[in-house]
Amino acid sequence: MSHGARVIRTGVSSGGPAAPPALTVASSSAGSDAELMDGAYFRSCAGMLKVAQMISLLIGFISVNNSSWTDYSAYSFFQIVTMCDLVMILFFYITHIFRVYRKLNCVSWPLAEFLHYLIGTILLLIGSIVAATRSYNVTGLVAGAAAEKDLFEWGSKRTVLRGARNSLFFVAES
Repeated sequence: MSHGARVIRTGVSSGGPAAPPALTVASSSAGSDAELMDGAYFRSCAGMLKVAQMISLLIGFISVNNSSWTDYSAYSFFQIVTMCDLVMILFFYITHIFRVYRKLNCVSWPLAEFLHYLIGTILLLIGSIVAATRSYNVTGLVAGAAAEKDLFEWGSKRTVLRGARNSLFFVAES
């Protein structure tokens, strides 16, 4: 059942050989694929936020580790969570700097970051609350746990919202 003639357009005319396509150069803020590193990511908001999160995690870890009250298992949990989050944020930071996400298409990177920040925020929230309640009057522990939770939650809320938006677009495209 045909509803009319279809027109298929090609680049070749029936009169002779096809002309070579015109070369166009598109400028990109991320740079070309031939470059090894993405220099624009260092100065981007997401890149600076990842660095701030890594510094915050390191400060929280050092303040709890150098305290004299690190005998509790709550502080061990807090230290493990901060170091695991630090390593994962560093992994995603290196992934973006070296553009690994372009070569590994089998992984949904926005969804992976979304899940990392969601789980990391929940674990850091639990660890910060437990560490802050166990610290009594030791100001270094309270400050390290509270500042860590606040800065990480602020950064991860922004990233989680962006990751949720990107993963919804990814699901819609699939």
